[in-house]
Amino acid sequence: MIDLSIHKEGLAHNIQKARENNVIIPTIAQMQDPDKIPEKIKAKLAETELWAVDPVNLFRINWHNEAKESGGLFQKVPNYVEIPSALSGVPCRILAMAGKWFPTGCHKVGASYGCLVPRLVTGQFDATYHHAVWPSTGNYCRGGAFNSKLLACDSVAILPQDMSKERFDWLKSIAGRIIATPGCESNVKEIFDKTWELKQDPTMMIFNQFAEMGNPLWHYNVTGTALAELFEAAKKPGQRLAGAAFTSGSAGTMSAGDLLKERYPRAKLAVGEALQCPTIVCNGFGGHRIEGIGDKHIPWVHNVRNTDMGIAIDDEDSQRLLRLFNTPEGQQYLRDELHMSDEQIGKFTWMGISGIANVLCCIKMAKWYELTEDDVLVTVLTDSAVMYKSRVAELNEMYGPYSVTEAAKDHALHMLGLKTDNMLELTYPERKRVHNLKYYTWVEQQQMDVEDLNDQWYKPQVWDEVHAQAAQLDKLIEAFNDEVGLLARL
Repeated sequence: MIDLSIHKEGLAHNIQKARENNVIIPTIAQMQDPDKIPEKIKAKLAETELWAVDPVNLFRINWHNEAKESGGLFQKVPNYVEIPSALSGVPCRILAMAGKWFPTGCHKVGASYGCLVPRLVTGQFDATYHHAVWPSTGNYCRGGAFNSKLLACDSVAILPQDMSKERFDWLKSIAGRIIATPGCESNVKEIFDKTWELKQDPTMMIFNQFAEMGNPLWHYNVTGTALAELFEAAKKPGQRLAGAAFTSGSAGTMSAGDLLKERYPRAKLAVGEALQCPTIVCNGFGGHRIEGIGDKHIPWVHNVRNTDMGIAIDDEDSQRLLRLFNTPEGQQYLRDELHMSDEQIGKFTWMGISGIANVLCCIKMAKWYELTEDDVLVTVLTDSAVMYKSRVAELNEMYGPYSVTEAAKDHALHMLGLKTDNMLELTYPERKRVHNLKYYTWVEQQQMDVEDLNDQWYKPQVWDEVHAQAAQLDKLIEAFNDEVGLLARL
């Protein structure tokens, strides 16, 4: 459960700071349904850029933003990319909901919101005293730094030194302090070690996405609801939701699968990881290049008991396809050989590296379960290619000049050629094995309580209790906004 106890002194400071900085905080209900956002806030959004450091952009932390860089409002159906069978090589439909149209261009801004706001509206985090520390494998600390800036809080961003240049360049203008830890996406332990150092300073408050229950609370209620809405809007007569697949960064998005499985009991839920670091599939370890996911551990917030399958994706596949979708030669192949429209080709750039990996998980899942035209799989695109232009340049330098012929090879080898290897359907004992891996990270290293670990397995209602706290959190947000007084003066 999320601690929602009130700390009066910190709360009073936060209310005053919100008044001074024109901060109104959106509720989870408004993130689920932007029709509930006040019209005067929408009027201001109509004049505001998507990435602008303006508190009004807190109301764009949802999946319903119009696909506009500036002035966009909201739409009923979330933005998504459909992967046609000519591209995927499987007959089932694959719908990938796009994170590109969030502020910062990534849905992690929502996960960080889910972690920060409970402590902000209770006063546990005091914006006049604490620094918000965001340990991350890349996008989460970007979202956390952005939300901190909008909420007038000081921030510290922690991420591996091998992350893309674009992440560091953008953070320099937003975060109060940036700490680059050794290694790549899978070097999560090094990030956690740095947070232990920072904890020696009482002004440093850690918002660990891998352990904060505000992360799955947000994804269950906001991402899960949006995916269900997308499926209902896009499905054709006779089609069924066969399942969902998400690579595990912090595993927050996996809780969206919890909601989908409640609404569609026949649906399967798969978790993806890098083949170079197959922790779930075979207790493996190692470095990899699927930016935006973690590994070498099982996140505390992953409801493993509700996960049906583990899928390992070769990072070379996601890299090669990034180049295919984001070069003139690759796009010419898509247009001339696969007969994709310009609109489709443009939307393929909405897929970042981890988003491509999510799509590959869906393809492997479709082959494993022998899905048909009547089946639909859903996933999310964490971010877009905007964050990886430097990676495309590196690939061009590494592999030499690109061509339509090379693009055809990449498509054949790295997408059409996917097989059902490096997959594991999780039986009860296999799920228990994966869950038990949490002990070594969270109890031995991070001082979590073993009783809480056992409750996650033997009392699965603990997940329902966390998801249900959204209603209580919304009441606290509404009370906070009432005290700030800005809503009444709109």
